[in-house]
Amino acid sequence: MFREDIAAVFDRDPAARSIIEVLLCYPGLHALWGHRLNHWLWTHGLRFVARFTSQWVRFFTGIEIHPGAEIGRRLFIDHGLGVVIGETAIVGDDVTIYQSVTLGGTGKKKASVTRPSATTLASVQARNSSAISPSARTAAWAPGQWFCTTCLLTPPSWVCRVISCCATASAW
Repeated sequence: MFREDIAAVFDRDPAARSIIEVLLCYPGLHALWGHRLNHWLWTHGLRFVARFTSQWVRFFTGIEIHPGAEIGRRLFIDHGLGVVIGETAIVGDDVTIYQSVTLGGTGKKKASVTRPSATTLASVQARNSSAISPSARTAAWAPGQWFCTTCLLTPPSWVCRVISCCATASAW
């Protein structure tokens, strides 16, 4: 499982150059491994210990993952400062998450589902029975910008208009 996580970093981040760099400099990987330990503690009845250690992981990485969240294989959190994955979140396999994403509901039942191979970035808040589809690129407002969900550029952009890659460009 740890090898899969490292391979996911190399697959999805062109800036990753070496295993040592990935092991020492990727807080998303550290948060994921901390979550795996904390989730094991949570499911074995050591809920206070799991919550306490998850707060330490959050302190060191800037990424908060509740120990009760269900996380699939090969999750990649890139530029993860401000990422919050709540207790009710279910994250599928091969998901990529970028900064300031909040996943989870406000109730007790499992609510927010990120399906396999989804990419979620830039201030997305998926709550209360939200689902992010398989292979979707979900994007939302970031300070001062909107991201195209097709090419991940910032519309209204002349590039999106020229290549007609998104609905925003066709509406011009």
